[in-house]
Amino acid sequence: MTIKEAQETVDNWIKTTGIRYFNELTNTAILMEEVGEVARIMARRYGEQSFKKSDEAVDLGDEMADVFFVLVCLANQTGIDLTEALQKNLEKKNIRDAERHRNNEKLK
Repeated sequence: MTIKEAQETVDNWIKTTGIRYFNELTNTAILMEEVGEVARIMARRYGEQSFKKSDEAVDLGDEMADVFFVLVCLANQTGIDLTEALQKNLEKKNIRDAERHRNNEKLK
C-alpha cells in the first residue's frame, strides 16, 4: 500500500465505519496518547524499565500502526499529501544533512 492509498483507505474507513473525523485538536491529543503507548513499549523492551504483566502481550507494530493511522487522519483533515510532504522533507534533509552526519564525531 502506498502512502496515498493509505490516506484514501483511512478516509474511506472514517467516512463509513468511523462516521466522521474527530476534530483536529482531539486527533492531536489522540496522536500524543498513541505515541506515548509506543514510548512505553520501547522503554520496556529496549530500555531499562521492566514489563508489567498487563504489558507483556503488547504488539509494537500494532501500536506504531495506531500512530500512523491518527497521523494520516490529521493529514487528511488538514489537506496534507503525505507522499509529497515526505518527498520534500527528504529533499530538505539531503541538502541540510549532506555532510553533517559524516562529520559528526559522535557517530564514528
